[in-house]
Amino acid sequence: GYHFAAPPASGTCSAPRPPTMQRSAPWYPLGPASEDTPTPRAAGWQPVSVREYEAYAKSVLPANAWSYYASGANDMITLVENRAAFSRLRLLPRILRDVSAVDTSTTVCGLRVSSPICIAPTAMQRMAHNDGEVATSRAAASANTLMTLSSWSTTSLEDVASAAPGAPRFFQLYVYKDREVTLDLIRRAEAAGYTALAVTVDTPVLGRREGDVRGRFALPPHLTMGNFANKGGAHSRGTQSSGEKGSGLASYVASLVDPTLDWSNIQWLRKNTSMRIVVKGVMTPEDALEAVRHGVDGIWVSNHGARQLDTVPATIEVLPAIVSAVGGRAEVYLDGGVIRGTDVIKALALGARAVFIGRPVVWGLAHSGEEGVKHVLKLMNDELVMALQLMGCTTVEHLRPSHVVHHNRLMARL
Repeated sequence: GYHFAAPPASGTCSAPRPPTMQRSAPWYPLGPASEDTPTPRAAGWQPVSVREYEAYAKSVLPANAWSYYASGANDMITLVENRAAFSRLRLLPRILRDVSAVDTSTTVCGLRVSSPICIAPTAMQRMAHNDGEVATSRAAASANTLMTLSSWSTTSLEDVASAAPGAPRFFQLYVYKDREVTLDLIRRAEAAGYTALAVTVDTPVLGRREGDVRGRFALPPHLTMGNFANKGGAHSRGTQSSGEKGSGLASYVASLVDPTLDWSNIQWLRKNTSMRIVVKGVMTPEDALEAVRHGVDGIWVSNHGARQLDTVPATIEVLPAIVSAVGGRAEVYLDGGVIRGTDVIKALALGARAVFIGRPVVWGLAHSGEEGVKHVLKLMNDELVMALQLMGCTTVEHLRPSHVVHHNRLMARL
């Protein structure tokens, strides 16, 4: 593979220049967790796709941060499949339609957004850029789209909310062994104006990410878990040591996150908040039906960015069956492998209300902070608009399952 040459050692680019192509070094981490994070202020050459943003991020991020963001679980089969599954789907456009005016707006959990491309919760964003989650919050607000903040943010949920007052925002929640810690997060999120809890349900333990173990991942010492700064102890600094599991985050999860979480806890959450509840990490119709029976507002089809159980299917592959099982009784969202406007088209046509992107946002942050995230969102939405026009559609509501066919069905006709 190739990557683009890094900026000068100062962490800035002195002048715009075209990318220099060179053979990439091994992807696995080579440097310590305390390695300085370059913060490009004038990144010069501007990527024209998410893949080019990814290549730039690989060239400038410390190995510790790059491996954390980029890697998947074990052999990373599902990580590859999340992308490959989109490529196996073909689009069937309709012609001779007036597509001079296109509207990409929609609603997500009752919130009006300009685009169905929303932001997934990605932890510890200040490893990518010093402004981290604040930059992402402002970029999402500028695009009038929805951001989901991670519990493991390196900026407090209050500071993220105040960076873009009134913007649509979810809070991603892990349920901790200490229920008072969990309740504190819920109350603070509600008070700060977050409108829904995205409850992660696929992490009773942390998946084994060999890149993190090999590099003994730990949060750089100048950063903390921002939502736990006042808690002290393991809650705020727990990821700053790789611990006995060889990964700071794996040790953190093992010591603090509740592995006994079950469906009764969804009812407990409902009793303790007026926010809407979205269950994040659903991969089967059976669990989707169970979620509906427990009265959730949204079902988030996710394999955790292929970072938990390797060899599970790609999310786009299980989406149709989940949508069918839910039958309109809750909204359905999807993440995993979405990097193109055509990916968005396919997910929406197969029944998703919205898609959520994680890594592309981090690659934008690594390039140029808030402006990088803004540009990633614009690139993807521009691609969505063009794809809608070429499909003969003027709104996302016009997309139907009949617009998508698996390539095997086409091959079978030959």
